[in-house]
Amino acid sequence: MASTNPYTALLALLPSYPLQIATITAMEGDVARLVLPGGGVLTARGAGAVGDQVFVRDGVIEGQAPSMPFVQVEI
Repeated sequence: MASTNPYTALLALLPSYPLQIATITAMEGDVARLVLPGGGVLTARGAGAVGDQVFVRDGVIEGQAPSMPFVQVEI
């Protein structure tokens, strides 16, 4: 059944926040400064130590990411 609420229909069209892997470069309290594999920088709330690879989504650290090599493929 399709939603009749226009706002709900609009929200269904928007993409959800992606789960990304980042490396913690600094911690200040529960706020981390993160670097993405492509070089982007962001901040997120959560726990971790400098040098940890973590999963991050929508400004929140969701957990520890496995230490694996980064491979980028051009399409």
